[in-house]
Amino acid sequence: MALVAASTVGCGAGSSPAVGAPPVGTPAAPGDPATLTEQDVVAWLDGLLPAALDQAGIAGATVSVVHDGRILTARGYGHADTGVDGGADASVVPVDPERHLFRVGSVSKVATATAALQLVQSGAVDLDADVQQHLDFTLPRRYDEPVTLRHLLTHTAGFEERVGGLIGGEGTRADLRKALVTEPPEQVFEPGTVPAYSNYGYALVGYLVERVSGLPFDEYLDQNVLTRAGMTSSTFAQPLPGDLRDRMSQGYADSSGPAQPFEIVGVAPAGSLTASATDMARFMLAHLGERVGETPLLDRPTLDLMQRPGLDASTLGALAEGPRMTLGFFDESRNGRRILGHGGDTRFFHSHLQVFPDERAGVFVSLNSSGTAPMASHDLRQAVLNGFADRYFPRTGAVPAGTVDAQTSAEHAALAAGTYESSRGMRSTFLTTVGLFDRTRVSVRYDNRLLFEPAPHSASPAVFEEVAPWVWREVGGQRVVTMRVVDGAVEAIGFESAFALLPVAPQRSTGLALPVLVASTVVLLLAVLSWPVGAVVRRLRGRAPRDRAGRTARVLSRVAVAGALLALVGWAVAVVSIMGFQDVPAATLRVVQALQLLGVLGVLPAVVRLVDDVRRRVGWPRIVGSTLVLLALAGTGWFAVEFMLLAPSVSY
Repeated sequence: MALVAASTVGCGAGSSPAVGAPPVGTPAAPGDPATLTEQDVVAWLDGLLPAALDQAGIAGATVSVVHDGRILTARGYGHADTGVDGGADASVVPVDPERHLFRVGSVSKVATATAALQLVQSGAVDLDADVQQHLDFTLPRRYDEPVTLRHLLTHTAGFEERVGGLIGGEGTRADLRKALVTEPPEQVFEPGTVPAYSNYGYALVGYLVERVSGLPFDEYLDQNVLTRAGMTSSTFAQPLPGDLRDRMSQGYADSSGPAQPFEIVGVAPAGSLTASATDMARFMLAHLGERVGETPLLDRPTLDLMQRPGLDASTLGALAEGPRMTLGFFDESRNGRRILGHGGDTRFFHSHLQVFPDERAGVFVSLNSSGTAPMASHDLRQAVLNGFADRYFPRTGAVPAGTVDAQTSAEHAALAAGTYESSRGMRSTFLTTVGLFDRTRVSVRYDNRLLFEPAPHSASPAVFEEVAPWVWREVGGQRVVTMRVVDGAVEAIGFESAFALLPVAPQRSTGLALPVLVASTVVLLLAVLSWPVGAVVRRLRGRAPRDRAGRTARVLSRVAVAGALLALVGWAVAVVSIMGFQDVPAATLRVVQALQLLGVLGVLPAVVRLVDDVRRRVGWPRIVGSTLVLLALAGTGWFAVEFMLLAPSVSY
């Protein structure tokens, strides 16, 4: 759900109970809802957000609520400019929901999807035709199944994630076509089968709009989506037009820090929208079918099409029994109510939009800081979203009971046990290593319930019980996971509309890979330290220098040890930099690969050295040392091959 990569600010994930609201997934107790009036919602928001902002270390927030065809309220909290870095004369500027603009991140994708469906409505684009016919470059494909607009809008085109160029600093020039054709991601899943959130996929949607309409993407959106929805203070343009620039809220890491530069989204259709809370309210009204301008964004049949699940069991299998993407929205239903939503994160802005089609209501919230804790912005948004749903639209009846007998549930649970990783990730380059730190372990409890450690998009565990064949509901909560089983093995676990968990192969498990890497690194470090220490000890004791026999193998082994260690340091620095949206030159990555290759090739002289030490009976300490160095080089070499550190491509 987020523009940024999951390992940085996250993809809408949460870790702890939201401030001022029940824990994520906790069902609201059935009861009478509060009446959704301006007076009540203002009192509720005013009681929740000021204290929550202070606690989370977030500078400012903007919120809007719609109901029954009108904007019920738009509120600003905290500061659009804290004045922290403006000197003695700096003024503190409170958030004004009408005036101040916030970056909404991946909420932009709903507007991009709306534009694409306008072209479907007019007959200019076929939802189920190969999009290649509209492109002026060859789409990266591994499978024969064509990529369609339906696949792109539902995040099932099969592309892996890319981080490079996603967000740049102020002054960066965004070029949509260049971003699409330069080192594109590989297609790693068959289209239509695996939900895998893709910024690249939605950038393609935007480029398709551009190609078919004949207008630059941001111009088409301005004329046919934003203006028609009455969003006169909103734009996809980067940098902002002059008349909007002075209205932009500052963005912060946290409320105590300096203001950060304006962010340039490299794939604009996936996340470059800048808007006010009141404009986002008008956008929600338009998607609720209310009149906000002279011409609706979509006619009623197309609006209904956009709000229905985009795929069914014919390609998704049992995953279709859980939350599914519509043609632009996530299914975020709660309390038995249908809720369509989308979240979005840049580095410093964090937003979420939800509409309740059957209740003719909607809520939008955006924050201009990440906060002092890793999941602070997420928890605060959940406090607003879940609190809003539970206060005004609680569950009215009992939670349906499960229909699966104990024996069947036990059999299904046994199949599910294992380790999984997110379908959203990098799989063909060195950034596959990031997945090592984002794993979920599923185990079977004594009562045949499943324990997820951590729960999907969370840092906390959760227990799920089977309530229908291959459908599992959180115990005491509302989250649902579904399982697709093929030939007696779990192929995928669906946990959110555009995300799934995929089994991790045993040789790639964190429990194997990290111990091998850590142990190998420790041995190589000790080997390097032993070189000067050994030389000093020999000199102090008056021993003769090492004999020349086997010297070539020793020297080459040492070169390999140094290369392997330097490569590991280089990869660590590169990954941290890239996940912080700092570019790392390809030439630098190639140097790191060369060092890694030295380490891999060094296995051969290490074998020769060990054989020579044994043959010459140099003593068990040196033989043990040679053995450990060989094993360490082999360990780092295995890790390099298994986790794509020597892959031909160094794109990211």
